[in-house]
Amino acid sequence: MNAQAEPAQPTTPAAKPKAAQLNIIAPLSGEVVAITESPDPVFSQKMVGDGIAINPTDSVVVSPIDGVITQVQAAMHAVSVKADTGVEILIHVGIDTVMLKGEGFEALVKEGDTVKAGQSLINFHPEVVSPKVPTLQTAVLIISGEEISTIPSGSVVKAGQDAVFMTGQGTIEKPAPSTEEKIGESISVSEEVVVLNPQGLHARPAANLAKIVRGFDSVITLKNVETGKKGKAKSLTGILSLQLFLGTKVNITAEGPDAEAALKAVVDGFKKGLGEEVAKEPSAAAEKTAVDDIDENEAPLLGLVAADENTLPGVKAAPGMAIGQLIHQTNDIPKFEENGSAVAEELKALDDAITTANNALAKLIKSMNADGMGTHAEVFVAHQQLLEDPSIRDNAKVQIDGGKSAAFAWHASYEAEAFSLSQLDDPMLAMRAADVKDIGLRVLRQLLNIEEAAADLPENTILVLDDIAPSEVVTLDRNKVVGLLTLEGGATSHAAILSASMGIPYLVSVPAEIRERADGTRAILDANTSRVHLDPSEEEVITGNEKRKAAAEAREAALKVAHEKAITQDGHYVEIVANIGSQEDAEKAVELGAEGVGLLRSEFLYMDRVNEPSIEEQTKVYEGILGAMGKERPVIIRTMDVGGDKPLAYLPLPKEENPFLGERGVRIGINRPAILRKQVRAILKAAHAGSARIMFPMIASLIEFRAVKKLVQEEQEKLGVKEVEIGIMIEVPSAALLADQFAKEVDFFSIGTNDLTQYALAVDRGHPRLASMVDGLHPAVLRLIDMTVKAANREGKWTGICGSLASDPQAVPVLTGLGVQELSVSVPALPEVKAKVRELNYAECQALAVKALEQDSADGVRQLTV
Repeated sequence: MNAQAEPAQPTTPAAKPKAAQLNIIAPLSGEVVAITESPDPVFSQKMVGDGIAINPTDSVVVSPIDGVITQVQAAMHAVSVKADTGVEILIHVGIDTVMLKGEGFEALVKEGDTVKAGQSLINFHPEVVSPKVPTLQTAVLIISGEEISTIPSGSVVKAGQDAVFMTGQGTIEKPAPSTEEKIGESISVSEEVVVLNPQGLHARPAANLAKIVRGFDSVITLKNVETGKKGKAKSLTGILSLQLFLGTKVNITAEGPDAEAALKAVVDGFKKGLGEEVAKEPSAAAEKTAVDDIDENEAPLLGLVAADENTLPGVKAAPGMAIGQLIHQTNDIPKFEENGSAVAEELKALDDAITTANNALAKLIKSMNADGMGTHAEVFVAHQQLLEDPSIRDNAKVQIDGGKSAAFAWHASYEAEAFSLSQLDDPMLAMRAADVKDIGLRVLRQLLNIEEAAADLPENTILVLDDIAPSEVVTLDRNKVVGLLTLEGGATSHAAILSASMGIPYLVSVPAEIRERADGTRAILDANTSRVHLDPSEEEVITGNEKRKAAAEAREAALKVAHEKAITQDGHYVEIVANIGSQEDAEKAVELGAEGVGLLRSEFLYMDRVNEPSIEEQTKVYEGILGAMGKERPVIIRTMDVGGDKPLAYLPLPKEENPFLGERGVRIGINRPAILRKQVRAILKAAHAGSARIMFPMIASLIEFRAVKKLVQEEQEKLGVKEVEIGIMIEVPSAALLADQFAKEVDFFSIGTNDLTQYALAVDRGHPRLASMVDGLHPAVLRLIDMTVKAANREGKWTGICGSLASDPQAVPVLTGLGVQELSVSVPALPEVKAKVRELNYAECQALAVKALEQDSADGVRQLTV
């Protein structure tokens, strides 16, 4: 779907304006489909306007009326034309075509051009576009609100000639009967073939096939046996949309008076390559051997492996152990009626549901503030604001006035709004789509009386879901939910971070076999060993409870000595500091024994607001955090690390194919020095309140570091303040490889293992299916860490770790052995990481680190630490 990219969409009034009769002719040749059958709900539910859809058999869009071009979309996939009577028509080619950003499209007109009916407007290349989108089905819509009469679904029309709908009073003339309508009782025959063309059926062979088919009266239908998708062989776009590659099996059906001859001609065409040289068709014996030798459903060669049928693997997202019962949840919504009862009753039901949802949000926000989770409650404040926005309700009201039920109208309205937002070039607004869906579901559950389903959870619930959003994590009832298992999700996702802060053990990438176990199945979730044990024996439950008790006792013991230094048994000191994102975090970190802040995520100052924070506002916040930590505890302030997955509403960034390799981190400050200069000035002005250090993220080259260091020095001279230490994050492999050169110019290194791991291993750390591959204990990552530490030591500089690896109990001895002097960990993990260091022997850790560097996998390293 991509309806967002359209011209401004007026809210459809309850009574449509009357208009003089005007025929709207077909902008493309092909088969007409009722707009209600469109796969895009924005079109099928007439959120943009009424009209029809066409499955095209050609690729040049012509004007359906005389008029003026009012808009040509930047992606060239859609165009609007307006008649002098005010009637405005939108032609939208395909679904999701906006995502191609113009690839395969050519605009033949521009906004303001005067055009005649039948004049070419857009040319598109089906061989380029079709494989990349769900369908080329084209919507032809009236967006000015007039009542229309449409041609019957199934009619075959010719571009520039046949009318597809008309405004005003009258009956639209149906075009001449199609071949399908003439078939009557004629015969139907079919045969299966295999595509032999090396590049599959691309434009040239597809055009030759369509040419063969047009020589017969019968209707030829092709079916991709593997996908089940069907298309008419007379349509070039229909053929290309089937994605028929080399080796694809195709079922050919011919129906009509000359079906047998047509089928023979088409089959012969396939076997001869449709104008291309092809390999010989494999014999039945060879094909049988291949099928016998290869299991099409063979499991992936790499991945998590179950120890046995009752022990399933996962990837640790939040530590801990839980013993309870599996409870499955999905986001499936029960079916609801499309048509409503009395309009007044439906409107009241909707308003009551919105009010109830709003009250529930207010209660949730109050509860989170009371639990010290105020920073996480801000997202729900935003949800309240969305509920108060009248646009979704107003669109739903239009549909209710038209006879739809409150549930149907609300669902259609918020889905359309979410979709429109998701397609916008502004990434900040695109991210709001998830919020719209979130609040939309809240109200819909109220309408369907399923909002309180979560309240019915039994005690000791281990929740099993496909995935979980951060907003869902913070609403979990911790008196009932003791653990989380998801089939997807990332081990370093925001949901994972929240789960850890709430003390809820969490595994991601759990095999789908978990869904085969019934609700109530007893389970032991041991996130520390990345396993969930199903149907454990009584003895195993007793053992698990003993482990939990021991862990709780160890936690209590660690809390008692949290303010003592972390010194190994043979006298080696490791500084343990905190990762924070607010003054509230800073105060909690001091309570739990933090010796400083190894990472202050300053972007919290910039996010979720409509304008840039002033220097004065920033200074005040930094002063508060520095004051909370005290002058004896250093605070490393990372300059804003936005871009990538953290866009800013007031900082327009170009849409990028891969934002994590684009303009993010320090690159934004380099390209927009004013915003970086303001932040540096604020930090320097606040430095008197404590012990501030500045750290730059995503540094990849010395040129970048020298540029931003010079900016800091300029600001120090302007303000006349003392120098602060300046360091960099090592999260780009190039920085680690050049650590010996950087060490001569920086004051310190802090290794961001989350990004360093994903960049070193070329695996998106948030990828739901590759989570098991993202492990900072991979020897390649450890070698980059080792290289960095040694380079720093040679220059008398120090190295810290501020990624999630620092909080991993299995990683602590390895990192200590590599000579890392500082571990910056999540606030809740402070006491336990300190306690872990005190258990260690530094000489043994050094020997362990040597062995770890020699391993060939992260699993091999982890086995050393068991």
